[in-house]
Amino acid sequence: MPPQLNARVIELPLRHAWTISRGTSTSKRNVLVELRSGGHVGFGEAAPNVRYGESAETVLEALSRLEPVLDGDLRCFRELSEALQEALPGNGAAKAALDIALHDLAGKALGAPLYRLLGLNPQRMPITSFSIGIDEPETLARKVREAEPYPVLKVKLGAERVREVFGAVRAATSKVVRVDANEAWGPQEALEHIEWLATQGVELVEQPLPAADVEGAKWLRARSPLPLVADEALLRASDVPRLAEGYHGINVKLQKAGGIREALRTIDVARACGLKVMIGCMVETSVGIAAAAHLGPLADWLDLDGNLLLSEDPFIGHPVVEGRIQLGEGNGLGVVPRAAA
Repeated sequence: MPPQLNARVIELPLRHAWTISRGTSTSKRNVLVELRSGGHVGFGEAAPNVRYGESAETVLEALSRLEPVLDGDLRCFRELSEALQEALPGNGAAKAALDIALHDLAGKALGAPLYRLLGLNPQRMPITSFSIGIDEPETLARKVREAEPYPVLKVKLGAERVREVFGAVRAATSKVVRVDANEAWGPQEALEHIEWLATQGVELVEQPLPAADVEGAKWLRARSPLPLVADEALLRASDVPRLAEGYHGINVKLQKAGGIREALRTIDVARACGLKVMIGCMVETSVGIAAAAHLGPLADWLDLDGNLLLSEDPFIGHPVVEGRIQLGEGNGLGVVPRAAA
């Protein structure tokens, strides 16, 4: 008997207005999924992003088309996850929601945390960064103070005011800082910015160029004094080989890849190509963040703070202690609805 699928759109207000090079938002509309089978409930989440042509509405439509794929033996969750990838082109967020729910359901049915099913060691969890969006200098200083518990920051930069924005952050902290330009720069200006950022204690720069500019990335990589990490340029494992000459690492996000199975494949291909791995996120509740965190031991860098940007998280997930996500012994994802708790 196939599992019962329930999906609903949720509005997630943010703690602060969130500004990156593409625009500003104050809330996020995600889709929560529940798969019920054998007395267990598997939770999943879709965090659609307009950058990839997705919305809550496209997710709901895709879920209705993907639901028949779930009519199989849920113990064979890997097989079902592969079938989800093949059933529909694109729609990474919708696939991710179902894939995450399948893995949560499997962990609960088998009585083990997801990281145990994957054979991973939670003690190898890297420190996660905490993201700070583009803002005015005084607001940036306040955000840095609010981020005091987190030893690594990620600062969003745009096409303008690069030194002003970053300088305001650096004036407020001596912490390790990573930079994300979200495709805002051209090759020559990127090099000029990166050369200056290298003098400011920056660890790496994420997606400095437009995703499609593969040749520009190769030119920049040959000259950059800092590691370059592909984000928007990467969706699935098949994208990795063409990026290997233009970047030092990749940012794997379950919402882009379509879930845990494709994310694992992407990490394997990246390692085969000699690339480092970041595991990142969208703005998500603790459901989506927990799913990515269970893969954390496979990464060099983590950027799993999407739930920390919310004014209220409808789920209780895994705590962050001195910058490290502490995975517990709860079965599956190990998250519970806040209302139920």
